[in-house]
Amino acid sequence: MDLLFVADPLESFKIYKDTTFTMMREAQKRGHRVAACEPEQIAWERGGVVQADVRSITLTGHATDWLKIDSTSRKPLNAFGAIVMRKDPPFDSEFFYATHLLEQAEREGARVFNKPRALRDHPEKLAILEFPQFIGPTLVTRDAQAIKRFHAEHHDVILKPLDGMGGMGIFRVREDGLNLGSITETLNREGAQTVMVQKFLPAIALGDKRVLVIGGKPVPFCLARIPQGGEVRGNLAAGGKGVAQPLSERDRAIAEALGPILAARGLLLVGLDVIGDSLTEINVTSPTCFREITDQTGFDVAAMFIDALEASVGVARA
Repeated sequence: MDLLFVADPLESFKIYKDTTFTMMREAQKRGHRVAACEPEQIAWERGGVVQADVRSITLTGHATDWLKIDSTSRKPLNAFGAIVMRKDPPFDSEFFYATHLLEQAEREGARVFNKPRALRDHPEKLAILEFPQFIGPTLVTRDAQAIKRFHAEHHDVILKPLDGMGGMGIFRVREDGLNLGSITETLNREGAQTVMVQKFLPAIALGDKRVLVIGGKPVPFCLARIPQGGEVRGNLAAGGKGVAQPLSERDRAIAEALGPILAARGLLLVGLDVIGDSLTEINVTSPTCFREITDQTGFDVAAMFIDALEASVGVARA
């Protein structure tokens, strides 16, 4: 099968930890042909179909010169057996436009994972609102007075922008309320921008757990991203330490409840963020942590993903 990965520039990959790289490597190991492009290389013109300037590649297995470009050509997206959308956040206007081009490619016969419409319908911070039974006290608002009231009720809160990634723009305000007004003004831009406020969960000390769900089924291990050096953020991008561990009963219950629902909407791969017993985010754009979980536990997450991808497009294992 010919597989196209829509991703960030290949030259930017850190292959010792990159999830997209592990997907490509597993696909190539099974005999699938791998190609890649960036979102800006996708185009459509009336009278034709969605096409992209793609690079057909071979992974060499070397740590440094890991990539061989076999050819570069313009190809219709519906010529590929599957397209894997792996562009990293932020979910900005260009990401939004890329989902529309990919959705047009679907109308022309392409198979895209995760489904473009599902990517648009599940903003990663707000998608949790559909599942209030699994989340902690949460407020979404532009209103500074509502934020002040929420803090007065819960005393210790986390504020974050809805378009942040990797822990960017996250603030903790403790019971003394120090700088709550200034932080609110910064995040809501004087009422022009919506923010999320959540009760602080002390269980963050044990890690912000990334629970992966593939084809509606949970990976049996999660990656607890543990804050370091006085940080409140466990994100690996913010210096958190990743420790793989088996799913707790609560982790599994959340994943098994949400997994079939999200898979039915075209979300082949989802990364649930869980602190303690509470769901905090549903990541759908480019969930990571494959490599860390596999390296620490031996469970081959990439193999589970390619199994699910093959099953979704009707490719039988050899």
